[in-house]
Amino acid sequence: MALALRASTSTSSSAPSSTQRRRRGAATVAVYSRTPRRPVFRALAAAATVATPTPGRHPPLALPPTPTPTPTSVADAMSRVRAKGKAAFIPYITAGDPDLATTADALRLLDGLGADVIELGMPFSDPSADGAVIQASAARALAAGATTDAVMAMLKEVTPELSCPVVIFSYFNPIVRRGTASFATAAKEAGVKGLIIPDLPYDEIRAFRKEAIKNILELILLTTPATPTDRMKEIAKASEGFVYLVSVVGVTGARATVNPLVEVLLKEIRQVTNKAVAVGFGISTPEHVSKIAEWGADGVIIGSAMVKQLGEAASAREGLKRLEVYARSLKDALP
Repeated sequence: MALALRASTSTSSSAPSSTQRRRRGAATVAVYSRTPRRPVFRALAAAATVATPTPGRHPPLALPPTPTPTPTSVADAMSRVRAKGKAAFIPYITAGDPDLATTADALRLLDGLGADVIELGMPFSDPSADGAVIQASAARALAAGATTDAVMAMLKEVTPELSCPVVIFSYFNPIVRRGTASFATAAKEAGVKGLIIPDLPYDEIRAFRKEAIKNILELILLTTPATPTDRMKEIAKASEGFVYLVSVVGVTGARATVNPLVEVLLKEIRQVTNKAVAVGFGISTPEHVSKIAEWGADGVIIGSAMVKQLGEAASAREGLKRLEVYARSLKDALP
C-alpha cells in the first residue's frame, strides 16, 4: 500500500446511544431534545388530503412514502452519486470523542445532512498517519474509555438508522490485537460496509483481504503523490468501494491550499480505472471542496477540520451544533 507506517500498542472505543431517527416524510430535520447531546431526527410529514367519503365506502388511506433504500455497499453509494453527476460528501469523525453517545448523535446528524459515506476513526494510541488534531482526538476518546467492543456495540445500534454506509478507519494494530477474523466479523455484525487501514502495506493485504471478503467488507486502499505509477495501478485495481487519493505526502491536517498535483493525479488514476476516486488529507474549506470536485474527484473526504468541531467545543451539545453548521457549508459547496 502507499502508506507503510508503523503500528504499536493500542486501545480503542463506549456505550451505545438510544436516540432513534425516523424517516417518514419528504424532508428530515434535526431537532435537539431536552436531553443533552441527543439530537432526534423527526420527519416533517406533509398533511394528507382526505377525500370526501362515498356513502358505504371507507375514505382512501394515505400510504406512507417509500423510504430511501440503504446502499448495500460503499461502491453502490458512490455509483449513485456519480450517476447524478455529483461528488460524494465523505466526512470523518473519531469514535468516542468526546464520548460514544455524542458519536452516535454525530453519525445521525451527518447522515441527515446528506453524507454519502461516513468514515469513523477507531481511536488508537499511535496514529502515525494523523496530524495533531486527530491524535488529540484519539487521546481524548481513549481517556474517556473508548474500546473496540464499545464502538462496535454503538454502531450495531446506529447503522440500521442510517441511509449511508459507514467505513471504519483503523490502524492495523487494533485489528491484530482483536484477531483479524474476529474484528472483521464484529465489523460486519455492526453494520460496517468498508475498512481503511492506512498502515497496512499493500504487499501484506492478501491475508486480511480473505477475512474482508468473507464478511462482505470493502477494503479501500490509498495511493499518494509519492506512489510509483506501477504500484498506483495495482492499488487502483485492488481497491474496493473507491480509490482513496491522499492529496499530500505527510500526515492528516488542514492546509491553507490544495495541492495542485491532485488534478494531475486524478487524471493518471482515470487512465487505469473507472472506479470512483475520493480525495482526502488537508481539505478543510468550501473552496477546497469545490476545487477538488471541479478537478474531477468523485468524492471529497474531510477529516481533521470536521473532528475539531466536536473535539474542541465547550460541550458536546455545542460541538454538534458546530458540526452541523460546518458540515452543511461543505456539503453545499459540492456540485
